[in-house]
Parts: sequence; C-alpha cells; structure tokens
Amino acid sequence: MQETPLDIVRSKDRDFIREVEAESGQIVSNCYQCGNCTAGCPAGFTYDMQTNQVMRAVQLGLREQVLHSEAIWMCLSCSTCSLRCPNNIDVAAVMETLRHMARREGCISVGRMNKFWMSFLNTVQAFGRSFEIGTMALYMFRSLRMTTDVDLAPGALSKGKLGFIPHTIPDGGAKAVGRIFKRYKERCEREGVRP
Repeated sequence: MQETPLDIVRSKDRDFIREVEAESGQIVSNCYQCGNCTAGCPAGFTYDMQTNQVMRAVQLGLREQVLHSEAIWMCLSCSTCSLRCPNNIDVAAVMETLRHMARREGCISVGRMNKFWMSFLNTVQAFGRSFEIGTMALYMFRSLRMTTDVDLAPGALSKGKLGFIPHTIPDGGAKAVGRIFKRYKERCEREGVRP
C-alpha cells in the first residue's frame, strides 16, 4: 500500500484536535512523534498513513485527510500502539474515535471496510461478542464477494479457529450488549447524526 504524504498546505481545521480529544478522552497534543505506535503496529503495512502520521495529522487539524484515510479502518484495535506510548495516550481509542467521526460525517472512503465493520458489529449486537463465521458470511453477502478467502476456511476449521456455533456470554451478557447498541442508536437519532 502506498503511503500518503501529509498535506500541511491545505487550510487547517483548528477545532478538529479539540473534538478528537474531547470524544476520545486523550490528549493528542502530547504526542511527540516518537514512532513507537508505528513500530509496533501489526497492520501498519496496509496503512496509507502510518499511526504516528495519523496522530500528527490530527495535531495539524487535517480533518479531511484523516477522516478519509484508509488507516483508521485498517486498524485492528489491538492496542499495541497504546501499550507502547511513552505518554500514555490510548492511540487505539483515538483511532476508534476517528472511525466514528468518519461515519458521522459520511467520510467512509473504503466501502469494503465499512461493509466488514458493519458485519462485525451486527454479529456483536446479535450475540454479545464476535461470531467469526457470521461476520464472514455477512461480509461476503454485502460485498458480493462470495469466494473471498474461501481457500483459508479449511485450514482455519481444522485448527478450530472458526466455530459454526456462536460463543455465548453467561448471565444475559448478549442482552446487555444489545441494550448498548439500542442506546447508541437512540442517541444518534436525538442528535440527528448517522449511527
């Protein structure tokens, strides 16, 4: 994947960093570009902007460039970046915030990533946690890519990595997660934003 250079010539959105910091609860301005987040990122090879570049673009107020970046959608939310940050910035929370902002503002530039993300969230909403085969089936249906990664299924099945039955959460956990989704949708409707 070819990296996108930061375009600092464009007009900067001075409120962007404040919005990201308020929503994520992180002080992005404390990032001094040590590069630890990028060095530890297992998905960085797929990014158009590396993790530290995303953080710097937020600091520079480059709203459009950040919210249209593929990197925020390719992030695995593994929190390696957060664990490696010497300033205790939860970088994964910032990336999650940027994904939510991009959805609200209609800046989803990678259609297949949105389809995968929605498929994943639909299984979490239904079962209270990820259901891999369900996510895969929904994604294949939504993207009309019915043979996507089918060649990987036998190996994953033989190693017990894909279950045909979703994992359950004891004590009504799935219902609790469903209520979280319901409250989120109600909040979006009240605020007039796209969920």
